[in-house]
Amino acid sequence: MKWTHFIFLQCLLIAVVGAVVYIHNDEVNLHKIPPASLAKWYKPENKRQEWLHNMFKLRREMQAVKLYSTSNEYELLDKWTAQLSKHYLRISEMVPEWNKKLDVEALTRLQVSVKDRDQQSLSLALDDLNTSCDSCHRDYRSTVATIYRAPDFSTVKLSQPVKYKKHMKELIRRVNQIKIASEDGKQDVALSSLSELKHGIKLQGETCVQCHKKDTRVYPDIKMIKTIEKLEQSLATGTRKEQGRALGTLAVQACARCHGTHRIAYDNKTVLADGPNWRELIKH
Repeated sequence: MKWTHFIFLQCLLIAVVGAVVYIHNDEVNLHKIPPASLAKWYKPENKRQEWLHNMFKLRREMQAVKLYSTSNEYELLDKWTAQLSKHYLRISEMVPEWNKKLDVEALTRLQVSVKDRDQQSLSLALDDLNTSCDSCHRDYRSTVATIYRAPDFSTVKLSQPVKYKKHMKELIRRVNQIKIASEDGKQDVALSSLSELKHGIKLQGETCVQCHKKDTRVYPDIKMIKTIEKLEQSLATGTRKEQGRALGTLAVQACARCHGTHRIAYDNKTVLADGPNWRELIKH
């Protein structure tokens, strides 16, 4: 086979793959997954969350360098530039795979401009460093936060021999059962479902403290308890409108508020952890 034919076939293959992805762009999501070596700087492998602390230091140090360069406080400028240099280069020590992403040339220009007290060159070098940070953040920040900082409910244990995921589904089923029974005038079924929902919510509250150990807020809290009491009363003697309003309030307090934080993050984490579903993509 001639080289021209081989190159043509390669280009054709790339074009076909590109066309397929473009046609199905509503079904294709591409994520840049961070190197596995990053895991050792996050919990649970690292108790101090060292990667986060290094990022926080860099943000603070860049602000300090900019501040003291404009105020001409050179002793403090030297101090913070040295710290910035140390923690910027620390990135490649922690994750060697990201060594090429560092703009070492910009860092060197920053160090020289600080030494020469060259305000203009310093500002340009600092901007270039900031650009290098932003480019990496665009590629990885949301993915890294989802993988390493989203909650992991696989370790949550219930005091009863029920799987956590099944328990959550049961809570949702009870809420819907109350609504259905209320709509159909089945008072006994609605009250019975509410009784089971109350038990499930209490059981759920026992799991929350496994992570929220230092929080003063409890589940169910006072507002939620009062809403449950109001719902129970309305199911017994109130109108459908009163029942619907009380149930809607409880659904927000007991379900939506936590789901808005935890479930979204957990679902995204699950998708990233499982990796691409090639079977579904090929099937599509």
